[in-house]
Amino acid sequence: MADQSPLDAYSQVVTGVAAHLTPKVASLRVPQSRSGGPGPRRGGESLGSGVVFTNDGFLLTNAHVVGNAQSGTASFADGTSTPFTVVGADPLSDLAVLRASGATPPPAELGEADQLVVGQLVVAVGNPLGLAGSVTAGVVSGLGRSLPTRSGAAVRLIEDVIQTDAALNPGNSGGALADSQARVVGINTAVAGVGLGMAVPVNATTRRIISALMRDGKVRRAYLGLVSVPGPLPAPLQERFGRASGLRVSEVVPGSPADRAGLRTGDLLLTAAGKPVEKAQDLQRLMFADAIGKPLAITVMRNGALVDVIAQPSELVAA
Repeated sequence: MADQSPLDAYSQVVTGVAAHLTPKVASLRVPQSRSGGPGPRRGGESLGSGVVFTNDGFLLTNAHVVGNAQSGTASFADGTSTPFTVVGADPLSDLAVLRASGATPPPAELGEADQLVVGQLVVAVGNPLGLAGSVTAGVVSGLGRSLPTRSGAAVRLIEDVIQTDAALNPGNSGGALADSQARVVGINTAVAGVGLGMAVPVNATTRRIISALMRDGKVRRAYLGLVSVPGPLPAPLQERFGRASGLRVSEVVPGSPADRAGLRTGDLLLTAAGKPVEKAQDLQRLMFADAIGKPLAITVMRNGALVDVIAQPSELVAA
């Protein structure tokens, strides 16, 4: 009988990803006050994981891991550790960028979550205690999920959240979710239930957030002041626009930019800035700094007719 490898193809992929990424994922210890974030604690510290993603010592983690802290310590699987400072945190995406003051391992490669498919193998790599790392594997069990987050009175949905059955625990928050090529396609952010985890996707929107955090230490967002839910398009509009749904306005905040623009409860949003609007994420991805104070063309269906309005988003400020 021919010799057989002790590892099957699945195991070879997982062990390969683990070997590549484990050195690049840090254990984070973040001093916290009693009113700090919800992460696991040891002696007044919030514990989590972080992923090195640049050659000059930037790490990516969850905003809830760092809370209101300004600094902490990152420890790696090879036994080395370094202090870090919090460059910026964005609770509304649950992402934070850190900068290590000492040497870090070579960076992980960021992938593209928008290319994931349900059923695809993914590997979760964390380092919650600074030991040899924590590695679990599973599949993408859902895409396009929404995870509500809050900063003060502002509430936002993290768009296109990745749902996976790779086992997670709170100490793995901020760790990497990787594809079979060891490319980081998500940052593990929440344990949603038994056998269920969520990860913030790495895609064009989150890259924009990461860049803003690195550059400005914060993310400026535009604000319209409306609440919406998906709503079906009438058959003639489905043919005209080539899609089945838009966004039904369920509430307009009095005095908000949406209110001043004349948007009304019951309007069905079809396009914004000339782009299709089918779900809340389509509108949210337009609400960044470059939209603040600028005219935003919106087309809605109202009482069976198409109506064009011009809104001028203001800056979203935390209460």
